[in-house]
Amino acid sequence: MSAALLEGTLRAQISPQSMAGYPWFALRVKSNFERTVERSVSSRGFEAYLPTYKQRKRLSDRTKETEQPLFPGYVFCRLDLLNRLPILTVPGVVHIVGAGRTFLPVEESEIAAVQRLVQCGLAASPWPFLKVGQKVLIEKGPLTGIEGNLVSFRGGYRLVLSISLLQRSISAELDGDWVRRIV
Repeated sequence: MSAALLEGTLRAQISPQSMAGYPWFALRVKSNFERTVERSVSSRGFEAYLPTYKQRKRLSDRTKETEQPLFPGYVFCRLDLLNRLPILTVPGVVHIVGAGRTFLPVEESEIAAVQRLVQCGLAASPWPFLKVGQKVLIEKGPLTGIEGNLVSFRGGYRLVLSISLLQRSISAELDGDWVRRIV
């Protein structure tokens, strides 16, 4: 069977709607292959997610704005572990994140929080992973209902959202009036 026919058959069996019931997994990818992997995974019929942020780089004669991954080296993908071969054969995919030979899913609530943060348009950026810190619940604004860690930063406040499995975090500036401490 030709590769094109095999891929067409695979795409017919897998649709983003059929993947909705499966958990999210983090794919470790080669450096600077995040966009390539996301496109390839999506073209094979899997639901892929690459959260990004805008970064300004100052060049000698101008300032350039680029889109960078919030979690460099990772792409999130919904998949059935029994059908993981099409993902593992994507150029640039190193492995599915896990512990030893056990693949570990990413918490659905963590992915949902990151998706809402990216969609609402607040300025977000990668942040060092925090295991301990003050947990807060956002009560107002575009992120109402999301829980995260609140940290003080340059006289303002930042919400830190974490993906526990990757031990990576992102942060966004927010108004201190929007949050309530969780006991």
